[in-house]
Amino acid sequence: MSDTITSGSAETASDEGRQERAPDSRRQPQHDRPKRRVVNGWIVLDKPVGMTSTHAVAMVKRALNAKKAGHAGTLDPLASGILPIALGEATKTVPYVMDGKKSYVFTVTWGVETDTDDAEGKPVQATNRFPERADVEALLGQFTGTIEQIPPQFSAVKIAGERAYDLAREGETVELKARTVQVDRLAVVAHDGDRSIIEADCGKGTYVRALARDLGRALGCLGHVSALRRTRVGPFNEGETSSIGDLEAAAAAEDGLGTLLHPVATALCDLVAVPVSREAAGRLMRGQSVILRGRDSPLEGRVYATYNGALVAVGDVDKGELIPHRVFSLGER
Repeated sequence: MSDTITSGSAETASDEGRQERAPDSRRQPQHDRPKRRVVNGWIVLDKPVGMTSTHAVAMVKRALNAKKAGHAGTLDPLASGILPIALGEATKTVPYVMDGKKSYVFTVTWGVETDTDDAEGKPVQATNRFPERADVEALLGQFTGTIEQIPPQFSAVKIAGERAYDLAREGETVELKARTVQVDRLAVVAHDGDRSIIEADCGKGTYVRALARDLGRALGCLGHVSALRRTRVGPFNEGETSSIGDLEAAAAAEDGLGTLLHPVATALCDLVAVPVSREAAGRLMRGQSVILRGRDSPLEGRVYATYNGALVAVGDVDKGELIPHRVFSLGER
């Protein structure tokens, strides 16, 4: 992942730095292609194993014929699960989703460590020793809370301007510094011989692959991630996911995407919503600050403003003045 459990994400070497394919001569002429349409909101894609995050975004964009799209936290090809995809105005709220908590279910195969810390890498050490479930559970407390973690060699961390995975591919051994990450919960949900299935709740920047590697080393048996699924990213959970097929069918239906498209403001669930007047909304849309009045006005901090239920701006309140940092089209859902 990152794994990262990243952005919790699962950032991975194979998901970055790919060369663009040469233009396909069989593609439709520009004048024959349907005009891209404006779609504003979030799609919670259930990404299958074997697909890169970049490819997933391209498929969603094509299925919906959308003008603009991006994702909130890379998920490795090895991993499946939640890949939040921002469309149109929602791309302005991506950082709020990436900063949110993540949840994963992952399988650790014990006895072997690989150079990538997952099943896509080459074995570098083996012990053929396998822990008991009780041994694994007894160690989880050491990896819960605020911990120091060294990212995998094959990770998107930059070293002197270059990605660690690019250096690792060239055979260089890089020295990565430990980072402070937050792991809220680890729990063994199944154990069978050489494998354990573990649930993790964690914060931005945590690498699941590094958790598996460090658990294996602490147990003296070594280990790597052999399966990984992301079950939550910020406000989005598994109960809200859609497949590419779901999106294609919905896009062709008369009633459109319906509940598959989540409002842009979903990403801002941790902020206070402040309703404003039409006049104030106009000022905010022009990048001008407004004075908030009323007993319920927030005193300080980051908020988002709405007019008539539509998202207008994200900004900071300072001494009763709302200063916009991001403004949005009033035409979104």
